[in-house]
Amino acid sequence: MTAANVHIAAENVSAGAQDYYVVIIVFLLASAVVVPLFQRYKVSGVLGFLAVGVLLGPDGVGRLIGNVPGPLGPVFDAFALMRSHSVHTLAELGVVFLLFSIGLELTFERLKSLRRLVFGLGLLQVAVSSLVLAGLFLWLGQGIGASAALGMALALSSTAMVLPALADRKALRTASGRSVFAVLLAQDLSVAPILITVGMLTVGGAGNAGLGGGAGGLLALIPALIGMGVLVVAGRWLLRPLFTLVAASKNRELFMAACLLVVLLSGQVAVLAGLSMGLGAFVAGVLLAETEYRREIEVLIDPFKGLLLGLFFVTVGARLDIGEILARPVFVLGLTLGLMTLKTLAVYPLARIFGLTRRSAIETAAILGPAGEFAFVIVDQAIGRHVLAPDIGQAVILSATLSLFFVPLLAAVSGRIA
Repeated sequence: MTAANVHIAAENVSAGAQDYYVVIIVFLLASAVVVPLFQRYKVSGVLGFLAVGVLLGPDGVGRLIGNVPGPLGPVFDAFALMRSHSVHTLAELGVVFLLFSIGLELTFERLKSLRRLVFGLGLLQVAVSSLVLAGLFLWLGQGIGASAALGMALALSSTAMVLPALADRKALRTASGRSVFAVLLAQDLSVAPILITVGMLTVGGAGNAGLGGGAGGLLALIPALIGMGVLVVAGRWLLRPLFTLVAASKNRELFMAACLLVVLLSGQVAVLAGLSMGLGAFVAGVLLAETEYRREIEVLIDPFKGLLLGLFFVTVGARLDIGEILARPVFVLGLTLGLMTLKTLAVYPLARIFGLTRRSAIETAAILGPAGEFAFVIVDQAIGRHVLAPDIGQAVILSATLSLFFVPLLAAVSGRIA
């Protein structure tokens, strides 16, 4: 490579870095101004971040991308990064840190006390909601495979949206809060099997799809089990000695580096095993909850969690295409409301069966009604395997995104409805 080429490459990297600086500045401005403004009027800060995302999306500042002349042009063009894969990947670390922090609040004894809700109510919610929603898409004329993929994708809820909404209301330790958390944990455990199942779907005639490669799919569960075993065993043996050694140095920066290492490394081990990164971080948090360093770790991690979660909500808002909603409002809004209604009706009787009061069951069912962030991953995989038509997939993703905006509202009003 010639010196001129090196110089051009360096300039391109510098220009790309400048674009990210613009995004960071706008995001921090939103954190410092918009969110406190929402909170002043007792509106969830999550809605503030979502509103900023819509403002920066395709129907806000996005309309100016490529159309602003002069020196301000590159500034507006940089906002296109809010919808980029790299920014969204960074934002998803907020979910990872959130689950790690939740893990820090749970000892194995407390987790054991939730096993009935996790493996009973939680897994039943995934199964029943998947069947009900798959039935909806079959009724709408989709094939068996496409309906199955959509049912499983939309049965999941958003950990990143639901838990902060409950935390805003200080409801995480209530009966409904514990039930919601248990269901969300079961949903995280279900992500790997769902992705494997969607990967086993094969396209048949007339756009229908069925299951194929069953033995291969079952074998794919083995890495997940091995990965979880490695995380638990290694964590039990290594985490306490590691933090004892780091704490002995009395170096705060080193302690912070060790915290970040544990979060990211445990998440990466889970990803390699076919699980979600957040689930790996959650396991690490549970293991560290047994140590005497729990509170110090929690204090250090909290700022990272808050900022990255905020960025996650901004990217969710940026994905909302208002123009597409206006192009077919009846279908998109009908699908969104139908999704939330069916999930709510599916969860409520299950919650009652597991002993929740009428009020707690309504709160649990309502806040779990909207879709989750994993719906995007599962639907994209179904489209990639030609099990699902791209236009239907994009409409479902749009409805799933729109449903996320209802989470803070449902968290606020579900108790009053009950």
